[in-house]
Amino acid sequence: METTNLTINDFVLLGFYELPRFQLALYFLFLTLYVGTLVGNSVTTALFCFDPHFHSPMYILLCNLSIIDLSFSTMVLPKLLDILLTGNHVISYNGCITQVFLFITLIVLEFFILAAMAYDRYVAICHPLRYSHFMSLQVCFWMSLVSWSIGVLDGILYVFLISSCIFCGSHEVDHLFCDLKPLMMLSCSDTYTIETLILILGTIIGYVPSIMTLVSYIYIISAILKISSKEGRQKTFSTCSSHLTVILLFYGTMFGMNMRPKSSYSMDQDKVFAILYAGVIPMLNPLIYSLRNQEVKKSLCRIIRKLFVTKDSAKCDIHKGQYDQ
Repeated sequence: METTNLTINDFVLLGFYELPRFQLALYFLFLTLYVGTLVGNSVTTALFCFDPHFHSPMYILLCNLSIIDLSFSTMVLPKLLDILLTGNHVISYNGCITQVFLFITLIVLEFFILAAMAYDRYVAICHPLRYSHFMSLQVCFWMSLVSWSIGVLDGILYVFLISSCIFCGSHEVDHLFCDLKPLMMLSCSDTYTIETLILILGTIIGYVPSIMTLVSYIYIISAILKISSKEGRQKTFSTCSSHLTVILLFYGTMFGMNMRPKSSYSMDQDKVFAILYAGVIPMLNPLIYSLRNQEVKKSLCRIIRKLFVTKDSAKCDIHKGQYDQ
């Protein structure tokens, strides 16, 4: 393991040190995930931001989600790729603290953005005639601003807590990035108070948007069940199926990572979960909530035709149907 130029303020990210024979294969795997994430989320972000057709609350929230996915992957994968390719496991103290800040900020932000998206679907399905009143662009702007503010403030608070720890022993972080649990394990100071505060903050910040999302879907499901025709129920459910899929992926990963009993805790399992929420899910999200959307596909088709296809070429074949969000 390369640890040259290691100072007392540096940390060593072990990554997949236990798999020396597979470093190159893992490099190409994560490079593929990162490129896929960059392309998919960059395209959807640009589309939602610059195409006037998508300047509506639903797509503004989707733009936020794409930015979160891009940030997640960029926080973890470039350094991991450097480790796998060059063997340089060293990360500075400031770089490590920055990863903690970004991780907490993005996790909290995604909780609240998904809750805002659930509210958007609730209004669209349960109060369609008053959608523009309950979910105006102004309301969407303030929901996004509050979500970002809570995420940043929570990230700053966690950085303050972790910065109060003293690291005087081993600086080897057995993870893919600087996460709270492995850093706490390295601290030689008493972390009981800090861990208690983190548990209380995490519970409050996590459960508030989770309850908001759950309540929204209780009302949504109740409204869908009241629809008399099977076709009507299926059509209405299709408008929130993509968002529900994204929620299940995110919450499934988060609860799987944090709700395990201590007796079965394993850093190897944490690394698998880190791959899911930093590499796999950010790459899948654009496919789930954007490329299944008829409006998005039509817009992409128009752009492709303008860039690569002449006027006399065949038109893009877009299946008809209600867009799916």
